[in-house]
Amino acid sequence: MNWSAALPTFFITLREGVEAALVVGIVFACLQQAEQQRLHRWVYLGVISGTLASFVVGLLLNLGIQGLQTSDLLYAPVFKQLFEVGLGVIAIAMLSWMLIWMTRQARFLKAEIEGSVKTALGEDNRAASAIFSLIFIAVFREGLETALFIVAKFQEGWTPVLGAIGGLSMAVLIGMLLFKWSIRINLSKFFQVMGVFLLLIVSGLVISALRHLDGAAIAYTQINSSIADACGQGNTSCLLGPQVWDLSGILPDRQFPGILLKTLFGYTQKLYFVQAVGYLLFWVVVGSLYFRSLSQPTQLKPATKLN
Repeated sequence: MNWSAALPTFFITLREGVEAALVVGIVFACLQQAEQQRLHRWVYLGVISGTLASFVVGLLLNLGIQGLQTSDLLYAPVFKQLFEVGLGVIAIAMLSWMLIWMTRQARFLKAEIEGSVKTALGEDNRAASAIFSLIFIAVFREGLETALFIVAKFQEGWTPVLGAIGGLSMAVLIGMLLFKWSIRINLSKFFQVMGVFLLLIVSGLVISALRHLDGAAIAYTQINSSIADACGQGNTSCLLGPQVWDLSGILPDRQFPGILLKTLFGYTQKLYFVQAVGYLLFWVVVGSLYFRSLSQPTQLKPATKLN
């Protein structure tokens, strides 16, 4: 089994899971201070429901890919590649936006959640549903991002799912360390390091999405004989331009260490011009926004300050 394929989803689920754990922990602390332990069950129900909902969405998306893969429709290969492109673009957009948003809004996280909980407790007959909604949305949002990434990488088999389970388990452990046992962890440094890993992983999705877009074009030209020569005879690329490198003989991406670089950082043994440009543009735009957000003077404080 290729365990390196589990690493990207492990890191993503770990980071997203810790974000959700912060929300859940702060809500628990607020309910404890307000002596509203009777609402704890709605927190647990929100966690379970949000996790299940994100799992169902990921399962439905995967069934869609599998259906296109086994379909006898003429254009099914084209639609499958375009479906993969769409998933990749959505995953890139959501993960990048949440990474930058969380970094910028970290200093307001505790105050915003406490305000939401106080508002919910002020509405006696709606407190339970408000607490449930707050937790469900927080968990579902993080779970949906992870589900989209897993489905976008599902061609690597079930191993990414195991990585997600491992990351989620570690996130739960960190949440317990923070809020149950009051262990001091520098969350600011944690999110900074995980943010860099996340950028590297998502930048690999850019290369993958462009490869699927090129695969859709190649599949379309193979179906339509009238434009069969549009990509050129014998070319392995249709939309990606000239080849930048071919390291298949030196560092193949299906053998160690190339396979580790591929799953973590988007390395590919055959890189084309458009992929290289897309990769660099991602770092210029998203990378610069992220590192600029890190330079803000106020960052998320250590976890013990949240209690």
